[in-house]
Amino acid sequence: MNNHVTLLLNKALAYTMHIDLNSCFAIIEQQANRLLRGKPVGVAAYDTPRGFVLAASYDAKYKGVKLGVNNQQARALCPDITIVTPDPAKYREAHRRFKALLFEFTPDVHPKSIDEFVLNFEASHMLKSRLAAADTHDREAHNQAMQSIALEIKQRIAESLGEYVTVNVGIAPNRFLAKYAAGFGKPDGMLLIDHTSLEKWYRCGVFHECSQDKESCKPMSLVDLPGINVRYRRRLRAAGIYTPLDFLHADMQMLKARVFKSINGYHWFRRLRGYEADSVEFERRSIGHQYALKDKTTDMAKLERLLIKLCEKTGRRLRRNDYVATGIHLYLGFDQYRDGYSSDDAYVKKSSSNPMEANEAAGFNTHKFRKWSHGEKVYHRLYSTPDIYAAAKRLLHQAEIPLNVKIMSVHVFGLEPYTPEQLSLFRAGTSKVEGQKSKVVDVEASIRSTDAVKRVSDAVDAINDRYGEFVVVPGLMTEMTGEILDRIAFGQVQDM
Repeated sequence: MNNHVTLLLNKALAYTMHIDLNSCFAIIEQQANRLLRGKPVGVAAYDTPRGFVLAASYDAKYKGVKLGVNNQQARALCPDITIVTPDPAKYREAHRRFKALLFEFTPDVHPKSIDEFVLNFEASHMLKSRLAAADTHDREAHNQAMQSIALEIKQRIAESLGEYVTVNVGIAPNRFLAKYAAGFGKPDGMLLIDHTSLEKWYRCGVFHECSQDKESCKPMSLVDLPGINVRYRRRLRAAGIYTPLDFLHADMQMLKARVFKSINGYHWFRRLRGYEADSVEFERRSIGHQYALKDKTTDMAKLERLLIKLCEKTGRRLRRNDYVATGIHLYLGFDQYRDGYSSDDAYVKKSSSNPMEANEAAGFNTHKFRKWSHGEKVYHRLYSTPDIYAAAKRLLHQAEIPLNVKIMSVHVFGLEPYTPEQLSLFRAGTSKVEGQKSKVVDVEASIRSTDAVKRVSDAVDAINDRYGEFVVVPGLMTEMTGEILDRIAFGQVQDM
């Protein structure tokens, strides 16, 4: 590494730790069922041939089963694979235990997804106590203390989540390098990277001491870096950057002006050198839930029933975070096929000998009809499921539905912390004239009724929290068990 680059590296001590649960869903299933251990396992969204694999055990990965292949492809690659459907309750419990355990080591814990956590040890009393007898600026003593804590975390995770559960740990001066370090030695690896070893690990991907001239050294690729996808790789290659080391040596102005064409180039320049560029916590702007319909339909009655369950899930998340919302958004994604029509970009009439008919079908604008979405502000606060459903149902009845609906999602936005509304102590009213007489129409706006809505909603949520999802539900949701399956999105961990 040239002297100019060396001078620009962050020489701070490594206080950041990234912990990644190996093959999260699959390993939890193997922990729960001893018969699955040591065997190829895939967790798929659905058990149909076209259901996609969400997670694969390492036994399955070794045979080529990866995230995104469907069940049919997985069985072709690995005939003895066991496909199971997700069990979100188990994964949530594992996440909660994982998180509670980590708080015993440091107060600065940030969940990044269902299976990833970032820890900062600058305020950790455990680290300070282990360094009490050493010079706080002694790099070797600091690194040994961090690694000993990482080993203890691994042991505690095995005790809390189960002996079959393993994690990878990365330690570094910033989040980027910690995540990068956590990618080595899977499964059950641990690696510390700081400015003294950074160049080596950008060059070589083998998890042991090696040098560039060894045959065992596997050169690192740009896409091995967290956050670099194939699109960014194309941009970097166009600028003459082919490896992580090339990336490290690249000029900051060139990264800003030519590669990323934004301030993002500056952030990458800092990130690669060990400076923190990813610790920003973004304010939450919306809460919602999405569902892919197994039985696609245009039937409004069926869509309404599915809608209320989506609203219940959305409302539960909203209330769990003690928010109210002031806006509602509905999205409908349509099937790209309908009777007599099929196409990739336009609907073309099958077996049509009439050119005019074919042209008319081809002119059916699929961009217009591939989806429908609309959001609007509401002039009252959304908190309870019935309120959210009433607002979403109003949007549903405004929608154009020319084809079967295959995806439906509801989101509430304009989030505000719940605070009691300042309302009149008296019942408000409006009057209208009917002939010669005036009639007063009462409007339900008393403090008692408003507070009652919150108390009832919170009580129902408490019952469902204790006894299971959808134990107490609105009447429209009766006999809907299994119509909208419980799912977990890897990145949505605020509500867990």
